[in-house]
Amino acid sequence: MAELNIVLYEPEIPANTGNIGRTCVATGTKLHLIEPLGFSLDEKHLKRAGMDYWKDLDVRTYVNWEDFCEKNPNAKIYYATTKAKKTYADVKYESDCFIMFGKESAGIPEEILKENKDTSVRIPMIGETRSLNLSNSVAIVLYEALRQNEFDHMKLEGELHRLKWDD
Repeated sequence: MAELNIVLYEPEIPANTGNIGRTCVATGTKLHLIEPLGFSLDEKHLKRAGMDYWKDLDVRTYVNWEDFCEKNPNAKIYYATTKAKKTYADVKYESDCFIMFGKESAGIPEEILKENKDTSVRIPMIGETRSLNLSNSVAIVLYEALRQNEFDHMKLEGELHRLKWDD
């Protein structure tokens, strides 16, 4: 069963983190936040973006990158960056992997990326586009990882009542 993890390295914008939190709740994904954060976790904008789902979120915080690594020593991590050679669809996501995204203004630090070139991935874009919105980027890559794991914990069986088809 897929138990995916999203990691946000020093996120700065509460609305993005709230939206990502809501996506994590909807997909059964854990959210890991590496401090410092650009906002307080009790900030009203964060909760508004996450709506009433924030209370259902499995969220963990870490004081810094070293704390995260220490508490997740065997984590298989994919690093989302515009600098990667491989696209997010070029890799096979393990059912318990971590997918890390950097802060909105600067991404993941170069020293981390240089040590992890083989597991760095990018979302293809055309032209001079610098990057996509963080919450959109998380959704794109997360849903590819979920698809590769056959949405195994998200089957429709219990949700068929929600579908209404005209016969």
